[in-house]
Amino acid sequence: MEQGFFDVVGGATRRRYRVQYGSVANVQEIDFEGKSGSILCFAPEGYLVPGDIMLAQKIALEADELAALAVATRVAPIVRGSIRSL
Repeated sequence: MEQGFFDVVGGATRRRYRVQYGSVANVQEIDFEGKSGSILCFAPEGYLVPGDIMLAQKIALEADELAALAVATRVAPIVRGSIRSL
């Protein structure tokens, strides 16, 4: 994780996600062309350090992607200082 993120392939849809260092709104959908998409916000309950949250997000996306997406909140990505609509 030298770059501050790692990519994950969803277990159900095979979509790619980029999990960035952090614990809030740190998962971004990546399309098949490598372009950034929606930002997702979901995390395990309780207080955990960012690395543990990121690991839980990775496992959730690989093992039960659809359940993770069902509880995730979608956040519009910020583009050039403004919010892009979804």
